[in-house]
Amino acid sequence: MNYKNKTVWITGASSGIGEAFAKAFFKEDAKLILSSRREEELQRVKQELGADHSNCYILPLDLSNPESLASKASEALSIFGGIDVLVNNGGISQRSLFAETDMDTIRRLMEVNFFGTAELTRAVLPSMMERRSGQIIVTSSLAGKFGTKFRSGYAASKHALQGLFDCIRQEMYEYNIAVTIVCPGPIKTNITKNSLTADGSSFGKMGALHQNAMNADEMISRIWSKVKAGKEEIYISSPKERFALLLKRLSPALLNKILKNSKVT
Repeated sequence: MNYKNKTVWITGASSGIGEAFAKAFFKEDAKLILSSRREEELQRVKQELGADHSNCYILPLDLSNPESLASKASEALSIFGGIDVLVNNGGISQRSLFAETDMDTIRRLMEVNFFGTAELTRAVLPSMMERRSGQIIVTSSLAGKFGTKFRSGYAASKHALQGLFDCIRQEMYEYNIAVTIVCPGPIKTNITKNSLTADGSSFGKMGALHQNAMNADEMISRIWSKVKAGKEEIYISSPKERFALLLKRLSPALLNKILKNSKVT
């Protein structure tokens, strides 16, 4: 895909993987719409890109506020006259036992990671269908393929994303709209520090699993050619994590025995 002069809307663009996506698309001369809750951080990203003000628009939004999303999508569609690429990257993670976790916390994880993403996609798709072109990119996770301790609500939201976008992909083939699901393993970003604990408060620290992981810029550089090729699913993980994916298909019982004793924080 050639992203030159294409309009790309990125959620969760204020740090981490979203910021790394913004850098990559900026290098391709795309027009950017950057969204997240933190407007000041979006402005920082824009300044660090050195982006032409006319080709980079800041559109703050909160994925946990469903009443606002339809109007945000309408605004995004009007900025450059449409959306060519929607990067659904906004999300939050979790560090808590399910039995101890407030259901409000589970609902917040689902609202941000699943329902917010679904609503924005549903608002953008008709314009892509009319033009019969476009690309939807979704940042999922290996947690969308198999679950571990302390991630119940997070894994549920990512499994839901996988099912939703598998269906959307089937529906969009005839409209020439690509659906790309990116499934990273641990990446060193602030999503770990910002993970929700049982009562919805922030985890507040970087776990060892993520402290030693690759950073977001390296992740995007390693998958970029596959993103441009419109690959349907992209995995970025260690050999151990790729082996876990294989075991999930071939021997779930063995995988569960391994995960039972694995450090996941």
